[in-house]
Amino acid sequence: MYTLCTLYQLRQRLGLADDDTADDMRLLAAAQMAAAQIERAAGRRFCPRRATIPHTITGGVELLLDDDLLELAALTNGDGRALSLANVLLLPADAPAGALRLTGGSAFTWIDTPLKAVTVSGVWGWHDCWSEAWRGSNDTVRDDPLTAAATSLTTADAGGADSQHEAPRFQVGQLIKIEEEYLWVLAVDTESSVLTVQRGANGTEPAAHAQDTPISSYQPPADITALALRRAAWLYQEADHPSLAPDNLSEALAGLRQVRVKV
Repeated sequence: MYTLCTLYQLRQRLGLADDDTADDMRLLAAAQMAAAQIERAAGRRFCPRRATIPHTITGGVELLLDDDLLELAALTNGDGRALSLANVLLLPADAPAGALRLTGGSAFTWIDTPLKAVTVSGVWGWHDCWSEAWRGSNDTVRDDPLTAAATSLTTADAGGADSQHEAPRFQVGQLIKIEEEYLWVLAVDTESSVLTVQRGANGTEPAAHAQDTPISSYQPPADITALALRRAAWLYQEADHPSLAPDNLSEALAGLRQVRVKV
């Protein structure tokens, strides 16, 4: 599961009735395909993921990043020593960053080769306002506790409104977060308020979570969600309306295409 819009959003865009669920699998497939096409055209990801990525040293105090960095968690030098994050500046200072600069006399070093010598750990992806990317759901874990292996998550009111008064607060195709773990919502039962979830999503580790732990939901950049909905709607309707032209992704993503610097 990897989408930039939810099943509920796509059904709303297509004007489908709440009980018209026969094509839900086809709709989800269109949403996943739309996300893949958008990210391939942009050359970057619009959902956060946790990863440790090796980088080649290109300078003594500055490191060009191979991807968009939203949060820096750890930085290991080419000699195997951890660098203090207090001596690291993100460039630009507001996420996402495209480079790191060392201060306080620190420098990038290596033992055998500068190739892939430095490892950068953190949250990677692109968002135009990362500080507001996670929205409170107004809901919490009701399991006591939610075990690391559980794929069913009990909530208080799966169909209720979130902190921004949008309902339903949980939707299929949504990325949610509990503490440091990301989860994809695979199914929502509003009667029992139970979610079927994919655990340890996007490079995170499944973990146990205590009852009453808050749940938040990821909000992709608004223009990316809008583009994903247009693209997914066209993919879904393509067989019935072959004359409809798809979005020109190159034009739509002109300002968001990642430009990689070769050194």
